[in-house]
Amino acid sequence: MAKETTYEEIARELKNRIYKPVYYLMGEESYYIDRISEYIAQTVLNENEKEFNQTIVYGADTDIATVINAAKRYPMMSKYQVVIVKEAQNIKNMEELTYYLQKPLDSTILVLCHKHGTLDRRKKLAAEIEKVGVLFESKKIKDAQLPGFISSYLKRKSVEIEPKASEMMAEFVGADLSRMAGELEKLIITLPRGQKRITPEQIERNIGISKDYNNFELRNALVAKDVFKANQIIKYFEENPKTNPLQMTLSVLFNFFANLMLAYYAPDKSEQGVANQLGLKSPWQSRDYMAAMRKYSGVKVMQIIGEIRYCDAKSKGVGNPSLGDGDLLRELVYKILH
Repeated sequence: MAKETTYEEIARELKNRIYKPVYYLMGEESYYIDRISEYIAQTVLNENEKEFNQTIVYGADTDIATVINAAKRYPMMSKYQVVIVKEAQNIKNMEELTYYLQKPLDSTILVLCHKHGTLDRRKKLAAEIEKVGVLFESKKIKDAQLPGFISSYLKRKSVEIEPKASEMMAEFVGADLSRMAGELEKLIITLPRGQKRITPEQIERNIGISKDYNNFELRNALVAKDVFKANQIIKYFEENPKTNPLQMTLSVLFNFFANLMLAYYAPDKSEQGVANQLGLKSPWQSRDYMAAMRKYSGVKVMQIIGEIRYCDAKSKGVGNPSLGDGDLLRELVYKILH
């Protein structure tokens, strides 16, 4: 099994102007597919060269024969020509590309963007792409990896973010990376002059998430078994249902307790051991889980996961004649804490 190519490796090569004849970019997370294809479109050719040597087509409007013919052309007054196929998942008979890949032109950079799915890696086409070019799978990132994505995105822009602010953004936006990048750009623009650090207060002002009453703080209150704080947050959620929908809260709680269940199975129960078990980027991210393991038994966590599922069903009307979202959450939090 060949080692999978990472986004960072591809970005590094492109920056150093090391190009491959074909880039097959596929997967569920469109953010990285867009980043790579846009970078190639913007940087390989200068404006004059683009006029004759850059072709962008859409899978639904073309076929594989047309794509291959475009790839076989030689560039005009330029070292390279670039052919980008967007929505390549709509092209039929893609496997015919293997004929072109036997002898691809070094002067052509062919980029195929296949979103919301992947090529079957067992088929001949995947092997042929890997021989001469790049086969890249852009996978959906796990919620636990979001703070890492946020801080490295901002680091590239020479901006820091406080851990709590990062958790607030992760919880508010979720794992849609394109949307996350947009929200982070907004935050960068609103930074006061000379300030290079994003704080929870700034998120509260510009994104509209309360720094004291949010799902992240509710989770902390449950970890600390702070009944008073948990009920204050529920009351705030009830009064501001638009910014704090119940489904979002249930998703955050479910992910936390599901991870907590996994943490019990970590062979090494140190911060680093738990971080490794959960795929967290840094050991400090495992502190909440360490604290929660001291407060909740494995059996209790199993019960809690069941109660969250039950609450989710009730919120969708299953076996629930009259309780509103606030009451459902209050009932769930009572069961978690007692």
